Amino acid sequence: MDGTVLVADDDRTIRTVLTQALTRAGCKVHATSSLMTLLRWVEEGKGDLVISDVMMPDGNGLDALPKIAEYRPGLPVIVISAQNTIMTAIQAAEADAFDYLPKPFDLPDLMKRAGKALEVKRRAPQPRKESEQATGDLPLVGRTPGMQALYRLVARVMNSELPVLITGESGTGKSLIARAIHDFSDRRTMPFVVVSASDLASMDGPAQIIARARGGSILFDEVGDFDDEAQARIVRMLDGFGDPAPRVLASSQGDLASKMDEGRFRQDLFYRLGGVTIAVPSLRERVDDIPLLAEHFLTRSERDGGPVRRFTPDAMEMIRAYSWPGNVRQLENTIRRLVITAGEEDITRAEVDQILGNQPAMEPLSGRGDGEKLSSSVAKHLRRYFDLHGGVLPPPGLYQRILREVELPLIEIALDATGGNQAKCADLLGINRNTLRKKITDLDIRVTRRRKLM
Repeated sequence: MDGTVLVADDDRTIRTVLTQALTRAGCKVHATSSLMTLLRWVEEGKGDLVISDVMMPDGNGLDALPKIAEYRPGLPVIVISAQNTIMTAIQAAEADAFDYLPKPFDLPDLMKRAGKALEVKRRAPQPRKESEQATGDLPLVGRTPGMQALYRLVARVMNSELPVLITGESGTGKSLIARAIHDFSDRRTMPFVVVSASDLASMDGPAQIIARARGGSILFDEVGDFDDEAQARIVRMLDGFGDPAPRVLASSQGDLASKMDEGRFRQDLFYRLGGVTIAVPSLRERVDDIPLLAEHFLTRSERDGGPVRRFTPDAMEMIRAYSWPGNVRQLENTIRRLVITAGEEDITRAEVDQILGNQPAMEPLSGRGDGEKLSSSVAKHLRRYFDLHGGVLPPPGLYQRILREVELPLIEIALDATGGNQAKCADLLGINRNTLRKKITDLDIRVTRRRKLM
């Protein structure tokens, strides 16, 4: 046998016997007389199998089974008990214990069952680790209230039958959210099929997709870009699902509601896909996650054999202040370039500035802005920012953060419009030239190689 076994029993003799037998069989063993210690080990990720008594000094082993399943879905538990009643066996079965043995048990029989449990655990499909994700996948990393609200919503819908529509800008990780919903759901052993518009080009495309899914999950990737015929085929496909029906997921960079209002997206398809909508925030809407993500990418690079790198404080501040129009994907690619091009272990502000200076700081706002007042557009963005926090107030300091978000592009665009002439820019903005210079410094705005807007 191979694996780590957690043994919990208040009888020292039983702990000793099981530890010796499992160790001789090739396993690592952690033994305890405390149910709380067992739960802590499970929560920390230790163990491939649990062998637990029912009556423990600090709790009931059967009552702990739901908590074990919550901490580690799929972790097998063998229950041993001196309470040899049918109710004990029924309760163990109802709590999804892997097996149940009454005391006194036959040691060879228990070892045989433990070996079977470890083998089942080893063969069971597991959610892919981050290092095993396909190239280009973005990590689900974030401590900001908006991301925490997103995580809670993902957890609530994971095993629901409702379709899920995932919206957000390019590079925010919509596909990764969809993959996580599948990988950690009850359908994780079934196929995950990503559908593009080309997959629906032929008449038999929908039938082929359903055959590939086999009751798993189907993701319609960037469904807002599908043409009328592809949309019609999706509608017919969704109405013709057999049994077992696959889980339906869809992602969209654009605003499907606006496209529907403009007649560019089918109303019947919109309501079929939008059972639950998950809005993935842009990186500039969760700036406090930027240092966490940047350090994450450095660690990943080092783990993959890259050189050891770290950011100087002012280099990290420049990364944090950048607007990241390409979101997490742009940040990842930038960090990978810095790892390669940095001259020393410490990545400096100048090296960050050299990389970011060749990238666009802002991107044009997408959506329906024609004829809309600036105040209305800003109000929509602010409302969405509050909504992303899931009923929790944003972090303190919102006023200054919002002013900075508006001030930075305003000054950059004004400088572009005046060809980098600070006197003209100050006059255009209606502020003192010294005030403009101070803001340029405080906001780390580049004023070289600017061209006048036509």
